[in-house]
Amino acid sequence: MSNKRLTIILFLISGMLIGGLLSAQEPQPLRISPHEAVDRAIKSNLSLESAWVSSATKKRASDLSWNQFIPTVDVGGALLRLNNEPQAVVMDLSQLGPMFAGIPPIPMGGGGPQWRLAGSISVSLNLNASMFQDMKKLELDYRKGLISYEKAKSQLERDVRKAYNSMLLLQENIALLKENFEAAGRRVSMAQANYRAGLAPELTLLQAQVAMENMKPMIDQAENGFRLSRANFAMFLGLPYDTPFELIPVTTEYTSFIPLDLADLISKAASGKPDIQELRQDILSLNSLRKSTMLRLYTPTLSLSWTADPAFTKDPLKDSWFENMENWKQQSGSFRISLGFRLNGLLPFGGERQGIRSLDDSIKIANIGLAQMIRGTEIEIYNTVLSLEKTRSSAEAQAQTISLAERAYRLSEQAYHAGLQDFFQVQNTQLELKQAKVSMLEQQFNYLNGLIDLEYSIGVPFGTLNTQGE
Repeated sequence: MSNKRLTIILFLISGMLIGGLLSAQEPQPLRISPHEAVDRAIKSNLSLESAWVSSATKKRASDLSWNQFIPTVDVGGALLRLNNEPQAVVMDLSQLGPMFAGIPPIPMGGGGPQWRLAGSISVSLNLNASMFQDMKKLELDYRKGLISYEKAKSQLERDVRKAYNSMLLLQENIALLKENFEAAGRRVSMAQANYRAGLAPELTLLQAQVAMENMKPMIDQAENGFRLSRANFAMFLGLPYDTPFELIPVTTEYTSFIPLDLADLISKAASGKPDIQELRQDILSLNSLRKSTMLRLYTPTLSLSWTADPAFTKDPLKDSWFENMENWKQQSGSFRISLGFRLNGLLPFGGERQGIRSLDDSIKIANIGLAQMIRGTEIEIYNTVLSLEKTRSSAEAQAQTISLAERAYRLSEQAYHAGLQDFFQVQNTQLELKQAKVSMLEQQFNYLNGLIDLEYSIGVPFGTLNTQGE
C-alpha cells in the first residue's frame, strides 16, 4: 500500500471519529436572563395561548353582537308531482236547453301539468329590549376574558421568576455540596495517612469515610431536584423538558430591603389583585344576565315578518323556468307586524321566575365569595409582609455571620502563611465562608420571591417594589 493511500485512509478515519465525537456532544446550554425567560414564556406557553384564544373568541362575539338585529331569511323550493293528472273544467251550455245547442264547450280552467314547481321565501325579525342588554353582556364577557388572560399572564410570569430564582439557589447549593464532598475526601485521605502512620485510630478513619459517604445521597437528591426544576422551567417556556440552561447569576450582592406599608398594600390588593378583579367581573356579568332575563320576560316583543310563495304555472320539466317571469304566480304571502307579551313570567311559581331567583342566589353567593376573598387577601398580605420582615431580620443576622466568617478566613490565611496552620484548615474556613454566603443568598431569594408574591397580590408590574427599594 502506498503512503499516499494510507494517508487518505487515516484522514477519512480521523474525520469519522471527529464527526462522531462532535455528534455525541451535549447541546449547548441556553443562556437566558429572567426577563428573557418571561418573554419566551409569554410567547410559547400553551396554557397562556389557550387563554388568549378564549379571549379572542369573546372579543369576536362582542364586536359582532349587533348581528342579532339581522333578520332571519329562509328560502326554499319544491318540485312535486300530483298523484292524479289535473282535469280541465269546461262548461257545456248545450245541457241548458235547445236554445244553446251547437255552442261548443267553454273551458273554465283547471288542468295544467302534473309536475309542479313552487318556492317559498320568509323574512322575520323579533325585537325586544333585552337584545341591547345582551350586547352589553357580551362586552362584559370580553372584559372578563381580558382580565382572565392578564391573570394567567401574571401567574405565568410569577411562576417563571420564582422558578428561575429557585434554580439559581439549587445551583449554588449543589456547588457547595460538591465542595464539601471534596473536603470530606481530603479529610479521608488525611485520616488514612494518620492511621497508617499510627497517629490516629481506625475509628477516626471510619468516621471520616462515613461522613463522606453520607454526602452522596444529599448530592444526588439536590441534583434530582435541580433536574425536576429545570424540566418545569422548560415547560413554562414551551421547550423540551431536558433543555439545558445557563442562568445569569444575581449581579447585586444583597437585595435592598424596602419599607412596607401594610394598610396601603391591603388597599391596593382589594382592587388590584387579578383574582379579585376576575370575581368582580363575574358579578357584573351575572347582574347583566339578570337584567337581560327580566327585560325578556316583562317587556313585549315586536315581530316583523314577510312571506311569499311563488309557483311556476308551466310544466317545469318542459318549459324554461326564468325565460318569462310572468309564468311565476304569487299564490299567497303577507307582511305582518305583531306585538306579543309572554304571561308565564308573571306566575310566581313558574320556571321563569324561579330562574330569576336562582340568578339572585348566584349573585349573593358571588358577593359573599368576593367578601371572603378580600378578607383572605388581607390575611395573605399580612402573612407575606410578616414573612418578608422575618427574612429581613434573618438576612441582617446572616450578614453578621458572613462578616465573622470573612474575619475567620483572613485569620486562617495569616496563620497559614505564618506556619501555624495547615492548608486544610484554611480550606475549611473558606467553605464555612461560602456556606454563610449561600445561606445569605437563600435569604435573598426568599425575599425576592416574597416580593414577587406581594406584587402579584396587589396587581402591580413585577419588579415595581424591588425598583422602589433600589
